[in-house]
Amino acid sequence: MNTTVTEANSRPVRLAPLDLLGLGLLGIRTRKMRAALSALGISIGIATMIVVTGIPASSQKALLNELSAMGTNMLQAQPVPNPNSPVLLPPESVDMVRRIGPVTMASAVANTHATVHRSDRVDPSDYAGLTILASKVNLLPAINAEVRSGRFLNAATERFPTAVLGSVAATRLGLAKLNDRGPAPQIYINDRWFTVIGILARTPLSPDIDRSVLVGWDAARAQLKFDGHPTVIYIKARESAMEAVRGVLPATVYPQLPGMVQISRPSDALAAKRATQTTFSALFLGLAGVALLVGGIGVANTMVISVLERRREIGLRRALGANRGQIRGQFLTESVVLSALGGVAGTVLGVLATVGYATYQHWPPVVPLTSVAEGFGGAVLVGMIAGVYPSIRAARLTPTEALASA
Repeated sequence: MNTTVTEANSRPVRLAPLDLLGLGLLGIRTRKMRAALSALGISIGIATMIVVTGIPASSQKALLNELSAMGTNMLQAQPVPNPNSPVLLPPESVDMVRRIGPVTMASAVANTHATVHRSDRVDPSDYAGLTILASKVNLLPAINAEVRSGRFLNAATERFPTAVLGSVAATRLGLAKLNDRGPAPQIYINDRWFTVIGILARTPLSPDIDRSVLVGWDAARAQLKFDGHPTVIYIKARESAMEAVRGVLPATVYPQLPGMVQISRPSDALAAKRATQTTFSALFLGLAGVALLVGGIGVANTMVISVLERRREIGLRRALGANRGQIRGQFLTESVVLSALGGVAGTVLGVLATVGYATYQHWPPVVPLTSVAEGFGGAVLVGMIAGVYPSIRAARLTPTEALASA
C-alpha cells in the first residue's frame, strides 16, 4: 500500500496552462528591454506583411472603382438601324431582360419624336437639336449618371408633365441651374408645357443623354402619344457573366427577330479590371517573409542566450523537482508569447500604417484579413520553431551541471 502511494506521489506534476503562462512571462518581465528588441523583429515582419499587402490592395480597390465607373458591367441593346423599315423592340422587352439571372438592373429610354422649345413664343421651325426621350425611373443608376440640380423622375412625377434635362440640353434651353426658390421653369414640348424638375451632370458613358430631354414613361404615353416601344435598353450584369449575358440578349429582347438587335460589346475597361484583379505582389510578400524570418532568428538567439544566462534558475528548479518537460514547456511558452506579443504589435502598426497611407492618397482603406490572420499565425509559428532548440537545450541540463556552470 505504501509502495503505491509513493509511486503516485513520484509522478511528475502537470502544470496548469495559467501556471505555464506565468512561467513563460517571467523571463519577459525580468528582461524587458531584450524582450522588446526581440519582439521588435517579429513586429517589423508582421507590419511589413500587412503594409505590403494592404497598400497595394487599397490602391487596387481605388483603381477597380475607377474602372467600374467606366461601365465594366454595362451593356446596351438597341435595334439595328434600318431606314426603310425601322425595327421596334417589344414593349415588354425590358421586363424580359430583367429575368436573365446575372442581370442586376435593366432600364430603357425611347425616342418620342417630339420637339422642344424654351417657350411657346419660339418659332416652331427653330429646331434645338435635342431629343425628347421617355425614360424609366431607374435610368440614373443604370448609366452611372447623377443629378446636378433638382431631382430625377420618380414613381410619382413620371405620370405628370415633368422633365429632366441633360447637361447639353439645359445649356441650349438657357437653364444652367434650377432655383430652389420660386416657381420651377417650364419648357414647351409638342404644344404642351412641361415643368423642369432636374438637370443632370455630364454622363460620359451615355453622351446621347446629355443632349436629351427626359420625360416620364407614363407621361410620354399620355401627353406625347408615345407607343411604348423602347429605343435603347441599358443593362447591368455581373462582370463574371458579361459574355454569357451578351450572348442571350438578342433572343431575349426580340425573340422573333434576334438578328435585328445589336448589343454593345463589353467595355475595354472590363479586360483591364480583370487583369488588375489577377496581379499579385509576390516580391513584396517575399520581402515580408524575409523580415519575419529575420525576426524569428532574433527570437531564437534571445532564447538561446536566455538559457545560458538562466542556468542557475534552471538548476534550482530541477533540484526542487521540476522535470524536463516542465523546463521545456517554460522556455517554449516564453518563445511563443514573445513572438505573439511582437505579432500583436506588428498587426496594430501595419493596420495603422495602411489606413493612414490609404487615407492620405484618398484610397478606400483595405486591410486583407487573410494577411492579418496569416501574419499573426506566422508569428506564433515562428515563436514555436525558434523556441524548440533553446527549450530542448534547457531541459537537457542536469541540476548539477546547471548549478556548477552558473
